[in-house]
Amino acid sequence: AENKFAVGSGAKSVSICYYEQENNWWISKVIRKKHESSVTSVAWHPNNIHLATTSTDGKCRVFSTIIKGVDTRGPQAGASVDWKFGEQIAQLDLSPTWAFGVRWSPSGKTLAYAGHSSMIYFVDDVEGSPAAQNLALRDLPLRDILFVSEKMAIGVGFDCNPLIFAADETGLWSFVRYLDERKVTPSTSKASQLSEALGKLYGQSRQGSSSDTVEPSKPRGGAHENCITCIVPLRKGSESIVKRFSTSGLDGKIVVWDLENHITIPK
Repeated sequence: AENKFAVGSGAKSVSICYYEQENNWWISKVIRKKHESSVTSVAWHPNNIHLATTSTDGKCRVFSTIIKGVDTRGPQAGASVDWKFGEQIAQLDLSPTWAFGVRWSPSGKTLAYAGHSSMIYFVDDVEGSPAAQNLALRDLPLRDILFVSEKMAIGVGFDCNPLIFAADETGLWSFVRYLDERKVTPSTSKASQLSEALGKLYGQSRQGSSSDTVEPSKPRGGAHENCITCIVPLRKGSESIVKRFSTSGLDGKIVVWDLENHITIPK
């Protein structure tokens, strides 16, 4: 409803900010003492009441943010219980490491987030009886996730290349392919491959050169040259399916992607 926004912090808290008509200013209410470490990302449920968070304590949590005079209680809110502000609705302990990039599907039925151990988690029916799918990635961890439809999601992160995930008719999620074209460059040894992977993971440029390589290559060979940290939908009007989105990262670039035409537009 665009009448609230949330801010996560390194102080183990989340501020829910809203406009108070009576005093003509913006104020905030804080959810405290719930996180054990820094909050890395937040995501609003379509009902505008439930808020999901991820943290470096490895957990994903869902809170009620209902505020008297701002939110409307009832069936349209999608909540079966009359939750109070700041009350924890669910806590997911799927990741053994830092968690990032939490997002809800367009209907709010599915929640997805990433773990720093190169895992992505899809969870259905969070408020009721959560059913989770843990999907291991073959490459580097993700930092952010975007649902482009109810059955398709895009993950971005340290691999510098958007990953497409899709669910089949049974609801089983799987990795489909990388969105950007890859340019494979020969490497002299496993040691050099490990060095390149660690460089991408920690935002460092590749040092030195290989005798088998004519010229330095971009990490994973695409539009981004370093970790992608953010993905944002680009919608026209009331489109339910996201056809275009933008990404930004540690290389300082903003790239616009078109899923229909498979083109990238560097900015």
